[in-house]
Amino acid sequence: MSISSALQTGVSGLRANSKAVGSISENIANSNTVGYRRGFAQMVTTTASGGSAEGVLSVEAVKQVDIATAGGLISTNSSTDLAIGGNGFFAVSLNPNEKVQTNYMLTRAGSFLPDEQGNLKNAAGYFLSGYPYGLDGSIGSVDRSSFKQMETVNVGNVNLSAGVTTSIKSFGNLPSQDTGLATPGAPFVTTSELFSALGESQRLSFSWAPTTVANTWDLSIADQNGDPLGGVTMEFSNSGPAAGSPLNYSNVTSTATAPAAFSVDGTTGVATVTLNNGAVPQEINITLGRPGAFDGVSQFAGDFSLSFDRDGSSVGQLIRSEISEDGTLFGIFDNGMRRALYDIPVAVVANPNGLVEVKGNAYRLSGETGSFSALQANSSTVGSINAGALEASNVDIAQEMTDLIKAQRAFSTNAKVITTVDDMMDETTRLKR
Repeated sequence: MSISSALQTGVSGLRANSKAVGSISENIANSNTVGYRRGFAQMVTTTASGGSAEGVLSVEAVKQVDIATAGGLISTNSSTDLAIGGNGFFAVSLNPNEKVQTNYMLTRAGSFLPDEQGNLKNAAGYFLSGYPYGLDGSIGSVDRSSFKQMETVNVGNVNLSAGVTTSIKSFGNLPSQDTGLATPGAPFVTTSELFSALGESQRLSFSWAPTTVANTWDLSIADQNGDPLGGVTMEFSNSGPAAGSPLNYSNVTSTATAPAAFSVDGTTGVATVTLNNGAVPQEINITLGRPGAFDGVSQFAGDFSLSFDRDGSSVGQLIRSEISEDGTLFGIFDNGMRRALYDIPVAVVANPNGLVEVKGNAYRLSGETGSFSALQANSSTVGSINAGALEASNVDIAQEMTDLIKAQRAFSTNAKVITTVDDMMDETTRLKR
């Protein structure tokens, strides 16, 4: 190696170590950046030689990013702050409901908050993407190998349409000691709420009258205006393993005015009422109890206790959201309903080191990342989603300071090589004097 070659090698060392110091300074500056992945300069020898010829060995700093090492989780007070506990990334886009596939990116920075439109956006300005649930509670068939079917997760101005009541389940106990008396007591009256097709709250009235025949009751049902719909006699078993359960249904009488109607299926213990409360009458199935089974009303000695469980709901406004570990975002509505709104996937690539770093602590796909999949969180090889938490930077300040000392020493030593070569060249020029 000639003197001039040594000078060039020293210059390459200065350049490479200054680049290493630059990476270290970026890490230290971002030590408190949510989801940040530290970068480092890998020193690689270079030469201009070709074939068997000898060349000058220099050094070059190749910047890399430590994507595989996760940071610690930090608890927060925001339910829309998200952190991935394990492998994977959030899928985000530059704009809400982005249609250009190249404008989608991956990030671990989960500091999401709703904007003025209710779209979840992180501190870097990227919008969280997911798969919306349909009204039937499913997301259907989606292509998880691309961003094509993703939408921006929105938690603002979400309404829950009214759910019409189609079934009412009755359960509880009728007091057996009140039956078989010469003078039966007054009927027990209960009501059950129901919702029309427009979400209007209405009620059905149930009158349970003990009879002079032991273990026998007369049930009468009326609409919210007090107009009778019909009645049925319920007899209960008083012996054997099925004692206390319905025995049979008789004397089914419909007193409803058409198109309203009333009927009872004695084999299933299901009463059907039809209400004239719209252009299309509303039909409701009321479970009273299957004969010989304890899946509805029973009769034992004791107190009267009867209640109802029905489907349907009024129109609801979203009041808050919850996110489970599998990435399902649930909406909690003011009518008490809870419905799945979005599936927030965890994206994985075959080669994370092939991702291209962009501003905002995000990464773009490249030809070196390999296959891409947006999987359901907490399944397969992907991590779970932790709501109310953020992932800290994976920067270790102690390591960065140690690397800084090493880079500084290497820089100083390469500078010394240059000054030494300068002295040698100066001494060489003196040989002619």
